[in-house]
Amino acid sequence: MIQAFRDANGGLFSSVEKADVGNSYQELEKQGVALMGWADPFMPDFSLPKAVKKAMLEAVEDAAAPHYTAPIGNAQLKELIARKLSEKNGLSVEPERNIIITPGSDSGLYFAMLPFIEKGDEVLIPMPCYPNNALNVSIMGGKAVPVPLKEEEGFQFGEEQLEKFVTDKTKMVVLTHPNNPTTTVFRRESLEALARVVIRHDLILVCDQAFEDFCFENEMITPASLPGMFERTVTVFSFSKGMGLSGLRVGYIVCCDEIMDTMYANAVSVIGATHTISQMAVIAAMKDCSFMKEFESAFDYRRKAAFEILNSIPDVSMQMPESGFLCWLNVSKLGNATEIAEYLLKTAKVSVNDGINYGTGGEGHLRIVLGVYRDNEKVIAALERIKKH
Repeated sequence: MIQAFRDANGGLFSSVEKADVGNSYQELEKQGVALMGWADPFMPDFSLPKAVKKAMLEAVEDAAAPHYTAPIGNAQLKELIARKLSEKNGLSVEPERNIIITPGSDSGLYFAMLPFIEKGDEVLIPMPCYPNNALNVSIMGGKAVPVPLKEEEGFQFGEEQLEKFVTDKTKMVVLTHPNNPTTTVFRRESLEALARVVIRHDLILVCDQAFEDFCFENEMITPASLPGMFERTVTVFSFSKGMGLSGLRVGYIVCCDEIMDTMYANAVSVIGATHTISQMAVIAAMKDCSFMKEFESAFDYRRKAAFEILNSIPDVSMQMPESGFLCWLNVSKLGNATEIAEYLLKTAKVSVNDGINYGTGGEGHLRIVLGVYRDNEKVIAALERIKKH
């Protein structure tokens, strides 16, 4: 095995904390534990919009249901995505040349990075960040180079900060925007600084925008829309977070013709065809996405409540979440975050994520998912238990 796989722990021979590895995490729910460590909107409650449910049931009866969709994706879905990209992301693309549908954004992120990373290549990654950013680089034989994001600077970055990590081996920058776990929506100044570095050194930018739909503070700017960046950027999108359709496993990649041509050629070998019925369901969701207003209202309420409740705990602090349904809690003054997460699981019956899993800068922090449960009050009750204990 390659080193990255040998070093990984799947939970068969020893315990593993990560919520998305093994099945021990789901077992906690049966013990009355609030699972605030899994970024799956409203999990475990039913939250499928009526129109999407209707489309899925009708799709089952369709002759196409048991058959492959082309590996590049459903043509009608890509037309709708192109319209959305024009209206919300400032990108003018051709559906049949610049978009590929993927089985979720995790596989999309891997596929977005795969064409470029060779052994010894260095990849700049602003951290803390989504763990797969660094893991994918390691699997591909590259070297992940952390670019530390500082809490006192609002987790933003500047040109000089990025520049000092560039070497003659640097190939790529991977950015989670908005950031997971900090929820940071990177400001225009940060993104323009990033663009200058990418262009100056002829780099590729891979940008994961899974949490783009709900941004409450800064303006959400798609880096690929900046001058000179579309041909250098591979952007990964998701229907899991904003639309709450995690279980359908549908995402998509957007990039220029030259890159997309190779992705079309290799899609069947790497990611296969995305689930046919799921794509038909997402089409219904895109035709009428009014249900997202309820989601946005719930997440806005919860972030404000979390900010008030958790900041009232002595020696604990957090910034107002800027996007999505996460919060990033600084518990460094209390002690070891790993031990605190274990303590909360045992005493408060709340499972949260240890920040150490999110790379450089994650130590001393907890990631708490506010998007669980359909009922706001269940989330508030769990936060109050955290405060109490």
